[in-house]
Amino acid sequence: MSGSVGRFCMLAAGVLLAGAGAACAQEDGGGVSAEMFTINNLWMMVATFLVFVMHLGFATVETGLTRAKNTVNILFKNTAIVAIGLLTYTLVGFNLMYPGEVGTDWNGFLGFAGFGVGTDAAGLTSAYNVGYTYWTDFLFQGMFAATAATIVSGAVAERVKLGPFLIFSTIYVALVYPAVGSWKWGGGWLAERGFHDFAGSTLVHSVGGWAALAGVLLLGPRFGKYLNGKIRPIMGHNMPLLTIGVFLLWLGWFGFNGGSVLSADPGAVSYVLTTTSLAAAAGIIGSMIVSWIVQKKPDLTMVLNGCLAGLVGITAGADLVGIRVAILIGMICGGVAVLSVMLFDKLRIDDPVGATTVHLVCGVLGTLFVGVFAHGATHAATGGELGYTISIGTQLLGIASYAAVCFPAALLIFGVLKATVGIRVHEDEEIKGLDIGEHGMEAYGGFQIFISQ
Repeated sequence: MSGSVGRFCMLAAGVLLAGAGAACAQEDGGGVSAEMFTINNLWMMVATFLVFVMHLGFATVETGLTRAKNTVNILFKNTAIVAIGLLTYTLVGFNLMYPGEVGTDWNGFLGFAGFGVGTDAAGLTSAYNVGYTYWTDFLFQGMFAATAATIVSGAVAERVKLGPFLIFSTIYVALVYPAVGSWKWGGGWLAERGFHDFAGSTLVHSVGGWAALAGVLLLGPRFGKYLNGKIRPIMGHNMPLLTIGVFLLWLGWFGFNGGSVLSADPGAVSYVLTTTSLAAAAGIIGSMIVSWIVQKKPDLTMVLNGCLAGLVGITAGADLVGIRVAILIGMICGGVAVLSVMLFDKLRIDDPVGATTVHLVCGVLGTLFVGVFAHGATHAATGGELGYTISIGTQLLGIASYAAVCFPAALLIFGVLKATVGIRVHEDEEIKGLDIGEHGMEAYGGFQIFISQ
């Protein structure tokens, strides 16, 4: 009996909060009913949980594609990055990315609404997204912020010093990611020009990808990767972990893209989830075909990265492109991913997990494909007007603008760290493994002892 009363009280409290939120939304011009306010907020929280799961996916993908002796280091970085991303986003990132009308603003290029986070007088709604609570809005966006640094982690794996990497991640996620993100999602100058990036092919993935490329170039290849003019493959140690990680990321992308609808609109959300999944599936097929032709045998690592390539590629236009186009984008990105990984290797750019390919190359491609394939200014999901016309020129402008800021900024941060404290571990430490050198422990110590006996 008391349990029923408790559930009734909780339900009543929820209705009151929803009503209060709806009232706030209506005052701000959102016109959201109490019921839709609650449903929107619930879906956005679920999407937040799914994006959070992506960090486990990144951790397992990176672990699977690297050597066993660096497992603890990989897991440590991916754990620390979530904390760094959320805390820096609380301190400055959220208000840099979404400065609003109260913040300082320099021609849509940079704005800041002050340190810390907090609600309006009503305590619920956000000035940007009045259909759900301020705190849901903040947490959803904060999970995106942490993802940008995670992309860098895999590219510089197995030879980067832990301390300098964490310093880089803090600066890049606190300042660079939110500042350039405001150009589109914060209503800045690219938003005014009609640049379209639905869920972050450029704003998240290429921003992380440019930083990954900068880190890889300054670090140099892993010891023994290129010998006597030949490429020496360094295989990942755990294909089951890699596969689990890719499927976790695919699952998380339902929140990454589906949540980017910024409401629980059933038509728009279901359509975005469909285009997202079809692009992932097509990425698998595209990479399988190209890998089988070029490498003579189907490569599991290429196929799994092809899946991620399809997901990154569709992220910019999942709300706009048609079903057939979503499949085409995924297939192209999957095929390109195989060729790109091989090209980076020939250029002696050593990226253990293919982050520069998946997130940078396919992020750029996906953003450009919006200009190529999007139909005028209409949402494919809802048929509603977009409010601006998308062009290839504007998409190229956006891509170039992010490259012009993110790559030099990452080079600068990594370069200063390299010149001062150094960013690469000693050769002996790299050979023995970062688990021992940086952490004084082994991921599979018990297993190794058992074998030795």
